[in-house]
Amino acid sequence: MGDFDGLVAIVTGGASGLGAAIAARLADDGARVAVLDLADSRDERHLSVRADVSDDSSVRAAVSRVVQELGRLDVVVNNAGIGAQGTVADNDDDEWTRVLDINVIGMARVARAALPHLRQSPSAAIVNTSSIGATAGLPQRALYSASKGAVLALTRAMAADHVREGIRVNCVSPGTADTPWIGRLLDSADDPAAERAALEARQPHGRLVSPDEVAGAVAYLASPRSGSTTGVTLAVDGGMQELRLRPTS
Repeated sequence: MGDFDGLVAIVTGGASGLGAAIAARLADDGARVAVLDLADSRDERHLSVRADVSDDSSVRAAVSRVVQELGRLDVVVNNAGIGAQGTVADNDDDEWTRVLDINVIGMARVARAALPHLRQSPSAAIVNTSSIGATAGLPQRALYSASKGAVLALTRAMAADHVREGIRVNCVSPGTADTPWIGRLLDSADDPAAERAALEARQPHGRLVSPDEVAGAVAYLASPRSGSTTGVTLAVDGGMQELRLRPTS
């Protein structure tokens, strides 16, 4: 018996990276999983639904299809998002609008479409993907950090709005994770090996976070066994946010 037996979960951005790991973990734990993404899921266990979180009609159609085909909706994992690099001066207005539209408003669109169905579930949960960038100042991440800070604030507000409806809302905040986006950043660096070493060193446990570790945190937050957990952010960052270690030399 799994924690999610009989439950239906949506994972946005679930075709690759963190989203694929999350979708796989929920399926392993018994959920029927629908992956909402611009690309098809490679996991044959999932219902793969093409959806663009920047388009409200696309989101509403995708959620309706999930409920029609799988019969219900219990868990929403708002994971779809895009990265951005640079200082506050490096991204133009169009890029600010694009990133905030996908990373923040996209979550609102999905939640808005899902709420009528979540209200009918005895085990309703929403988990949003935030980031260490929401709570720690990282160089060259002004726009990305602003978007993830908004996700953190949005999560708390949603939790307050919907707790009395029986809908729990939390977020997971990964540190630097070993994802395709980070892989592309490393590939474009002048010295990829040195850049990877620097990213690993800034996390106290000395390595990148694995997607499976993030997926485990999401599964905890979404599980019906965590019925008293709402309005929180769970850091999966090797201690980067909270620990202050002395130098080793």
